[in-house]
Amino acid sequence: MLSKVLSTALSGLDGQLVDVEVDITRGLPAFSIVGLPDAAINESRDRVRSAIKNSDATFPLHRITVNLAPADLRKEGPSYDLAVAVGILASTGQVILPEEKAIFIGELGLDGSLRHTNGLLPMLSAAQENGIRKVFVPSIDAEEASLLEDVEIYPVRNLRQLINVLNHEDTLHPLATTAIETLLATNDFLTDMAHIKGQEHVKRALEISAAGGHNLRMSGPPGSGKTMLARAFPSILPSLTINEAVEVTKVYSVAGLLPAGQALITQRPFRSPHHTTSGIALVGGGKWPRPGEISLAHRGVLFLDEFPEFSSMALEALRQPLEDGTVSITRVQGSVSFPAKMMLIAAMNPCPCGHWGNPDKQCVCSAVQISRYQKRLSGPLLDRIDLHVEVPYVKYEKLQSLSDGEPSKTIRNRVEAARKRQLDRFAHTDITCNAEMGAKEVKIHCPVDEEGQQLLKIAMQQLQLSTRSYHRILKLSRTIADLEGVESIATSHIAEALQYRMK
Repeated sequence: MLSKVLSTALSGLDGQLVDVEVDITRGLPAFSIVGLPDAAINESRDRVRSAIKNSDATFPLHRITVNLAPADLRKEGPSYDLAVAVGILASTGQVILPEEKAIFIGELGLDGSLRHTNGLLPMLSAAQENGIRKVFVPSIDAEEASLLEDVEIYPVRNLRQLINVLNHEDTLHPLATTAIETLLATNDFLTDMAHIKGQEHVKRALEISAAGGHNLRMSGPPGSGKTMLARAFPSILPSLTINEAVEVTKVYSVAGLLPAGQALITQRPFRSPHHTTSGIALVGGGKWPRPGEISLAHRGVLFLDEFPEFSSMALEALRQPLEDGTVSITRVQGSVSFPAKMMLIAAMNPCPCGHWGNPDKQCVCSAVQISRYQKRLSGPLLDRIDLHVEVPYVKYEKLQSLSDGEPSKTIRNRVEAARKRQLDRFAHTDITCNAEMGAKEVKIHCPVDEEGQQLLKIAMQQLQLSTRSYHRILKLSRTIADLEGVESIATSHIAEALQYRMK
């Protein structure tokens, strides 16, 4: 007897419906799965057999063929266990399938229990897009599944419970939808800007970076506070919007990093990989591509400490994501894309010993060592960074000062006001901040008067700026104007933006 149930597959961050067709015929006992399954799916034969037996149901001793369609789409992971088990039970008349279409997702334990499934949120989005209103998922993933609207989510503890529900011997109520707004609360941060003495010019650069989503590089001697400033940076970032929170949650769900019992990522990510991290770990990849650090930092911060110490391959791999905001990974199995709209915050020493240009300490590096160290960062990569700031040592008088600096909450209020202006400006587009503007948007939203044009002309000639740098200066000027709450870009805004270019 032939039966058909629905499940879902993942392709990057997109879900796609999969027909699980089960055919049971007479013959010697055999169990085969076709349709480009990976090893985890092939191993599901043993899991499904034991789960059915341990759920007080009968496993048929006949020839069983399971087809996962479409056949040209590669499937991975154990999330098809539940659909395969239900298909076998339906083919043998042990359960009655729902009259309306329903999706079954979940990994089975040998005792019939349902376990956590990665990538559930993007999988469920496929049901929403295809108008399927009924989905059965593991009860352990109920919090994550409850974020979806217009879909009835049924949390299932084990296969025995599902058999009783399908046969109308038990009642299972759908989950109540969780309002995402109630989950998006401002969290406390370990490091506040008020705790950092001095470095007001660096704090100003960080505020501009947060307000417009711009990339920033700090250079200074060891112990000057670069890492502490970067750690405090998330405390001045604006709260995630609903759409941004869902995007970030999907990435973490696919990567298997969504904390157990947590429905939503409510705080902007802050990723700080070690400088020995490989290019693949940074960008993403693998036989079955998974998000890398830059995608895990989507809508948040990627902090690269000891910037020149990263491998050249890893650093050069950043160039395309910094420009496009996405990562495209191509393998023999196919191509997938992951979002990568993050802010890059980089920290480095000016030389191997860290004291080149320091008036208080003598540098012990040779000119060749300094040159070799600084050339680890290519021009095209540095050209994609909007703000370059020097972080000197803090004077003793500043450290002993009893008064705290400006708290993060005050700075964050200004940043959020500037971001609101940008969201209103780009209301009917996919752009969320000034850094994401293209050449067309720069021309429309960054008009400059004649005096400003003259200053830009001189800067282009003397600093030998590229076309990319010209557009980035205009976007940075637009952000500085937004922080002041003015609509027109003044010459003073352009002058401040030019100060942050690499000397």
